[in-house]
Amino acid sequence: MSAATMQRDLVLVCGLGSLGQHCVVNLKTFGVDVHAVELAPPAHWEIATLPAQIDRLVVGDCRQESILREAGVYKCCAALMVTTNERVNLEAALTARVLNPNIRLVVRSDKQNLNDLLAQQLDNFVAFEPTQLVASAFALAAFGEDLLGFFQLGDQQFRVVRQTIAPDHPWCNQRLVHELDTRSRRVLRHLKADIAALPPDEQANRVENPDSASAQFYTWLPNSPIRSGDVVVTVSANGEEHRAPRLLNLPPRSRRSPKLLWLQIRRRLNVALVLQEFWRTSYEKQIRRVALLCGATVVGLCLLGTGLLSIAGLSPNPVDAFYTTVVLLLGGYGDLFSDFALTEPIPWWLRLFSLVLTLAGTAFIGVLYALLTEKLLTLKFEFLAKRPPVPDRDHVVIIWLGRVGRQVARLLQDLKQPVVGITDQAIAADVLPQMPLLSGPISTALESANLPTAKSIVAVSDDEMQNLELGLMAHRANPDCRLIIRTYEQVFTDKVAQLFPYAQVLCASALSAEAFAGAAFGENVVSLFRLYHQTVLVTQYDIEPHDTLNGLLLGEVAYGYGVVPIWHGRSHQPPRVMPSDDVRLHAGDRLVVLATIRGLRRIEQGDLAPQQWQVQIDQVYAAEGEFEGAAEIARATGLDIGDTRSLLQALPVVLPKRLYRHQALRLVRLLTRSRVQARVLPLQDEPRPLR
Repeated sequence: MSAATMQRDLVLVCGLGSLGQHCVVNLKTFGVDVHAVELAPPAHWEIATLPAQIDRLVVGDCRQESILREAGVYKCCAALMVTTNERVNLEAALTARVLNPNIRLVVRSDKQNLNDLLAQQLDNFVAFEPTQLVASAFALAAFGEDLLGFFQLGDQQFRVVRQTIAPDHPWCNQRLVHELDTRSRRVLRHLKADIAALPPDEQANRVENPDSASAQFYTWLPNSPIRSGDVVVTVSANGEEHRAPRLLNLPPRSRRSPKLLWLQIRRRLNVALVLQEFWRTSYEKQIRRVALLCGATVVGLCLLGTGLLSIAGLSPNPVDAFYTTVVLLLGGYGDLFSDFALTEPIPWWLRLFSLVLTLAGTAFIGVLYALLTEKLLTLKFEFLAKRPPVPDRDHVVIIWLGRVGRQVARLLQDLKQPVVGITDQAIAADVLPQMPLLSGPISTALESANLPTAKSIVAVSDDEMQNLELGLMAHRANPDCRLIIRTYEQVFTDKVAQLFPYAQVLCASALSAEAFAGAAFGENVVSLFRLYHQTVLVTQYDIEPHDTLNGLLLGEVAYGYGVVPIWHGRSHQPPRVMPSDDVRLHAGDRLVVLATIRGLRRIEQGDLAPQQWQVQIDQVYAAEGEFEGAAEIARATGLDIGDTRSLLQALPVVLPKRLYRHQALRLVRLLTRSRVQARVLPLQDEPRPLR
C-alpha cells in the first residue's frame, strides 16, 4: 500500500498445499515476485500453471534458518506461513522475524488467544484461521438468495441484501438509485430488469458505466430510476444512524473523555457504591442473594458469640470461644450446657443467646443446604435436557459438525434460521445446545432430518468426495432445496460446478486465499462474502504518511480504486458509518472498505482510474447560491474556496478539476439544491453555451 513500494516486491509463501497454491495465484495478481518453501516437491499441482508462476522454489523445512535464507527471507516484504501444521507455521514465523525484523507475517493458525498475544507483542503480524473466514460464505449460501453478506465491526452489524423490485415495492417508480443512499446504507449494485434476466457472463457487457474502476461496484448510474424487475444490492448498518461503533481496538481516548474516566475511577473506589451496584446486578439471581444473606448472618452470629463467650469467661481463650460458638450454630446446645449447668452457673441471658444461636444456625444452615441441593438438581436436569426436535420445514441441514460446520451453525442461529446438525458420533451437550442433533450413520440420520421440506443442505466434512456423495443423496430426496458443497481443490470444484449447476460448490482454499494475499500488504481482512461469483473482502486500512490513500478524498478512493468505504475513524472524533465522499484522508485515520482482490491490488499499486468527466457551471440563480455553490464545489473537488468563488464570477465555466462520473453527477445534484445550474461533460468536450 505504500507509494514507495518497489516495482517488483518479493513475498515468501511457506507451504504449497491447497491454500498455499491459491495464495501464490492471488499474490501474482499484485505484480510481485513469489518465492516458496515446501517440505517436499508437490506431487500434484491443483493449478497447472502454478510452477511457472513461482519465481523460486526451495525444498526443505521452513523452520530452519538456512532454508529461509536460501529462499531470500531477508529481502521479502511479507511471508505467508500457510502449512497445515500450526506449530510449524508459528515457529517459521518467529524464525523469519529473527532473520528479517521488518518482514510482515501472515500466519495460518486457529489458536486465537496466542494469535492475539503475538499480535500485541509483534508489529506487522496477523493470523487467520481459514475456517473462520469461509464459514460465513457457507452460512450465507444456505440462508438464501436475498442475504449476501453478514458481518460485524465492533458493536455494529452490517448486512448485504439483494432485493428484486416488485411492482408494489415502495421504491418502484418512486426513487432514483442515488436516493437509496443514506447515513446507514449504500447501494452496491443496480441491475435493470432486462440486464438482470441475462446470464452472469452477458451482464458484464451490459453496464451503464463502463468507465468504472470495478467490475463489481459503480457500474450503474446514480440518476437511474428504480423500476419493476430491477435488482438492487445494498449494504446497511443496523442501529441508529448516528451511533458510532467501537471498531477494532480504537485508542481508548477516542471513546472516553478524561472527566468520564475520572468519575468511573471514583465510583469504583467507593466501597458502598460498589456493594450497592453488586446487589442491584444480582437482583435476578435470587439464589446468590439468599446464599450471601444467610452466609453473612452466620458469620456475624459466629463473631458475636465468640466475643460474648470470651467476655463471660466461659472459654479460656478466643479460639475455644470460636469453636464453642460453631458447635452451638450446628445444633450442639444440649451437648454443651447439660454438663456446664452442674459445675458452673451461667447467666440466663447467655443461655438464651446460646439457644438463639442454635435455632438461627439450624435455620440458616438448613437454607444453605436446600439451596445447594436445588442447584445440584438444576444442573442435573440441565445436563439431561433434550435438544429441540427437528423442525418440520424451512430448515437448514448441516452435514458434519467439524469446525466449519459448527461455525456455520452458529452464524445461522444468529440469523434466526432453524438448523439441524448431522454427525456420525455424539457431541458434548454444551455444544450448540439449542440445535437439533442427529447422530449415527449419516444415511440413517438423513432419513430423520425432514429433507423433503428442508430449505438448504450444507455438506462441510473434511472429505470433499464424501461431501459430494452426501450432498447428492440429500438432493435426491429434495430436488428443490439449495445444495452447498465444500471442496478443497479448484479443479474438482470447477468440474462439480459444471456437472451439477444446481449446487453451489465453494472451494475453501480459494475463498480464504484472497484474504491471506491481501493481508500480505498490510491490510487487515475482517470478513468476506460472495457477490455475483466474486469474493468481496471487508478490509481495514490504517492510513500512514506514505500510503497511496493518504490525502485523497473518499470519493476519489471509492471511484478511483473501485472500493466502497463503509466506515471511517479519526482520532478525537466520533467514527462514522457510510462516510461522505467529501472526507479527505489523513495519516492516522482508519478506513474500512468493501473491495475485491482487484480493488486491493489497485490500492497497493496506487493505480487510480483516470478521471474523465468535468462539470460546467452555466448559471447562478441567486446571490446566496454563489456562496453555497462555491462551498459545495470546494468540498466535493478539494479546490480552494477562494478559487471556486472566482470561477463563479465568469460564467459559463468548466471546473478545472477532473472528476469521476459518479463524483460529477453528485456535484451537479448538490449545486442544483444550491440554485446553481450545472451539467456533466465528458473530458473531451469543450464548454458549450447554455441553450
